[in-house]
Amino acid sequence: MDTQFIQDNWMLVALAVASGAMLAWTFIGSKLSGIEQADTLKATRLFNDDALILDVREDKEFASGHIPKAKHIPLGKLSSRIQELDQFKSQPILVTCRSGQRSARACGMLKKAGFETVYNQAGGILAWERANLPISK
Repeated sequence: MDTQFIQDNWMLVALAVASGAMLAWTFIGSKLSGIEQADTLKATRLFNDDALILDVREDKEFASGHIPKAKHIPLGKLSSRIQELDQFKSQPILVTCRSGQRSARACGMLKKAGFETVYNQAGGILAWERANLPISK
């Protein structure tokens, strides 16, 4: 390895290392957190097996279309309403939002509260709609 190149381009090398670490974290972080990502196929299986579907989008988003039978608790209200889900602590829960970001935070909150089997819907409702799966309004 050419140390002169590294010395001359230390910022590029640091950027490459940092971006590699962030990419690795996206794969390792969810495994360490105990939150499994559910792609559309896994989400469909959970839906068909009567897992609780928890939609954490805002009211307007939920009203525009949601997974049938989904329970709606906006992410901002989840901490104060989490006791509504206590009966589901030992059941699988699929958490969804628009794209999978808010639902990932909700999954973390549920895991901390003692929920055993929590799945984050990868791609959120957008992925569900792209797969032409049923939507309720």
